[in-house]
Amino acid sequence: MSDETRITELEIALAHQTHTVEELSSEMAAQGQRIERLEKTLKALVQRLLELEESATPRAEITRPPHY
Repeated sequence: MSDETRITELEIALAHQTHTVEELSSEMAAQGQRIERLEKTLKALVQRLLELEESATPRAEITRPPHY
């Protein structure tokens, strides 16, 4: 195998690896955006659930214990 052939094969392999790294990088960026969106949605749902629980649960009246 000549040096020129080896260099060409190395350049091809490098080009494929570079393409793969770029694809993975953009996929990770997209997943990061999805995670941020999901975290915001989850926080909003938790807040809404807490508000619903608070409004649905009757508050206990503050009374003196019977031994007073």
